[in-house]
Amino acid sequence: MKARRLAALLVACLLAFNIAHAKPKKPDVPAVFQTAKYVYVQAEDGDVLKPGLYPEDRQAIYDVENKIRDWKRYAITINRDEADLVFIVRKGRLAAAQGQVGIGNFPRPQPGQSPNPVPDPGRSPNQGGISERAGVGTEVGPSDDLLRIFILTGDKKLAGPVWAHELDGGLDAPMVRLVEQLKAAVEKAYPPPPPPDPNKP
Repeated sequence: MKARRLAALLVACLLAFNIAHAKPKKPDVPAVFQTAKYVYVQAEDGDVLKPGLYPEDRQAIYDVENKIRDWKRYAITINRDEADLVFIVRKGRLAAAQGQVGIGNFPRPQPGQSPNPVPDPGRSPNQGGISERAGVGTEVGPSDDLLRIFILTGDKKLAGPVWAHELDGGLDAPMVRLVEQLKAAVEKAYPPPPPPDPNKP
């Protein structure tokens, strides 16, 4: 009887030791999401001001930027070289034909300002990027929206992705569910510090 009790006690001790020394579960997102401060958003095919950029991708850039501003964890930068994280978006499309002719300005909207996807011939070139578009293009690709996040190496090249998800309509405003998924994963792995207690001296 004593031998059985001793064996049971030994097993319990071994289990407790293994639990205490078990490796902590790896978070769903890497530590760069905890330390990052600045985010740059672009489409798979280039910057928001790139001539001929797929219109839905351009709109997705604006919508993702607005969602990140609402999140208030990261700041948007218009200079990719300053970014800690580079968000690359691509709206889903099985096949889409687009034909654009003309010259227009596509300025990056300021916080709280609605994007203006329609060319404004009266806007001077120093108020935004000039887009010259002509011809017809056909795009074929995944039907789901894609969000991939990269980091910049020392020589400013993209490395990663460090996070990648796809979802039908995942870049549609106002929810922008792919950013919501990312937010949930980041907040779970790296909760923001609690707000200061106003009653504490």
